[in-house]
Amino acid sequence: MKSTYWKFMKETIAKFTDFGTIFKHIFDWCVNAGGNIIGALLIFFIGRFIISLIKRVVFSFMEKRKTDPSITGFVKSLLGITLNILLAIAIINRLGIETTSFAALLASVGVAIGMAFSGNLQNFAGGIILLVLRPFKVGDFVETQSISGTVKEIQIFHTILTTPDNKQVYVPNGSLSSGTITNYSQNPIRRVEWIFSVEYGQELGAVEEAVRSAIKADQRILNTPEPFFAVNALDSSSVNVIIRAWVKNDDYWPVRFGMNKSVYEAFNRAGISFPFPQITVHTKD
Repeated sequence: MKSTYWKFMKETIAKFTDFGTIFKHIFDWCVNAGGNIIGALLIFFIGRFIISLIKRVVFSFMEKRKTDPSITGFVKSLLGITLNILLAIAIINRLGIETTSFAALLASVGVAIGMAFSGNLQNFAGGIILLVLRPFKVGDFVETQSISGTVKEIQIFHTILTTPDNKQVYVPNGSLSSGTITNYSQNPIRRVEWIFSVEYGQELGAVEEAVRSAIKADQRILNTPEPFFAVNALDSSSVNVIIRAWVKNDDYWPVRFGMNKSVYEAFNRAGISFPFPQITVHTKD
């Protein structure tokens, strides 16, 4: 009876000893994991503060050097991505994941990642090409990919355009660098063109005089190159005259629309009539 009792007690003590060992392992793991998690959180918050500080210092230096806003936007995007990747690697390392194995994992799937992000790699290369060749800069009004707008920012993968109706359009840098770009802000002056129609029978000399008086009254229109006037077409119901004049780039749209009103008023003062569609009908008696 005693032997059975002692056997039972030994087995019970052994079980408690095993439970204690297991509990100790669990406790040690929790302590280590908690330390790693706390350390990772500290790295995250300190790292975010350092990243913010580095970006402020770099951008402050670029502003003092009056760096082109196009380059500033690209550097801002590239620096932010690079620093955040380094921060993520530091956090992963603090959590106990070996960065060497992590790097090996990235290398093993590098081909797949490259194929998946081939478009973004093309956009990144396109962004560098745009900064080197500089077909436009921040603030220019451009037309590309059937989109017209003012360049707001050149980022690492996209260029942001603001359309005249205040929409933001993100255009991939890859298509921008390899496509057609029309830059309306590149040159200091632009040519404006109008076509006006008058009735048949109107004196062309009077029409030209009225047009030139309207042009002369607008101080925004340049005298050199000299404004151009000519008959553009003899249409079915009208004589179409064409006017071409040069203005400063900033005055293009105000002059473009303002001259329509000025010519209309000049024609009315000179008694020049605008045509209406006409159809001549011949009948047999």
